[in-house]
Amino acid sequence: MASGGKRIVFTGGSGKAGRHVIPALLKRGHKVLNLDLVDFPDPKAGVFTLKTDLTDSGQVFNALTTHYDFEGYEHGHAETAPDVVIHFAAYARNMLVPDNECFKGNVTATYNVIEAASKLGVKKILVASSETTYGVCFSEGKTDYHSFPLEEDYDVDPMDTYALSKLCGERTARTFARRYGNDIYSLRIGNVIEPHEYERDFPTHVNQPETRRRNAWSYIDARDLGQICDLCIQKSGLGFQIFNATNDTITTKEPTAEFLKKYEPNTPVTREMGEFEGPLSNRKIREVLGFKEEHDWRKYYKP
Repeated sequence: MASGGKRIVFTGGSGKAGRHVIPALLKRGHKVLNLDLVDFPDPKAGVFTLKTDLTDSGQVFNALTTHYDFEGYEHGHAETAPDVVIHFAAYARNMLVPDNECFKGNVTATYNVIEAASKLGVKKILVASSETTYGVCFSEGKTDYHSFPLEEDYDVDPMDTYALSKLCGERTARTFARRYGNDIYSLRIGNVIEPHEYERDFPTHVNQPETRRRNAWSYIDARDLGQICDLCIQKSGLGFQIFNATNDTITTKEPTAEFLKKYEPNTPVTREMGEFEGPLSNRKIREVLGFKEEHDWRKYYKP
């Protein structure tokens, strides 16, 4: 671990986002233990995975004070609580399991992780929330957004179980931050894009924009999500916060104002937006955390 690096316990690191976020954190000098039910997909990454059922509170408390790898036994002392906990593990959408299991699993795991980390004295916790909380992604039929841009003070009102479980996670984070005075940041993560998906998916995303309405024509590159997590680690003293975790720009050829006027004429725009600003706006992470995207979609697909 590099000087200034943090000891991080990361849940769900073997998933689509985590498999890119953890290497980004390692490159920035942090030490990471992965809690998951399956091994980290890249055996060369040097990431130890502790198989942990996060719906079991006892396992969570135990896992947060476990060595990060077998070298830990050479240190001559028991492992203490981590500096940072990042909770990404979840049923990642609806229709993976029945709705009641999605809700129970996601809400229970999030509660257990936040409770254990807070009671063990962890001062920085990041929790994965979701773009789905804005209410359109998994709505029944076509529903309208209340307004654009979608920002963190939006009146979130989803109708689906997955998004509801994520809202419960946000409230749990707020509750424990108030009780323990620690920093708990909820990240409303956009549609996660892996490097290989630009060539495969963006011709459709860009040229058939109706296919991206439920994602608000926005996305997050998995590698840029790693930068966002690192910036959250660096920025302390904010208490409970919600941050949209998305890239800067809209996934269309037309400028944002022109596009929204054409395709969403009945939805008000509440402020002047940047020329190609994403409708699911990341202005807060740019202004508060200093986020500077590295992976704009136009670098990988030329419409």
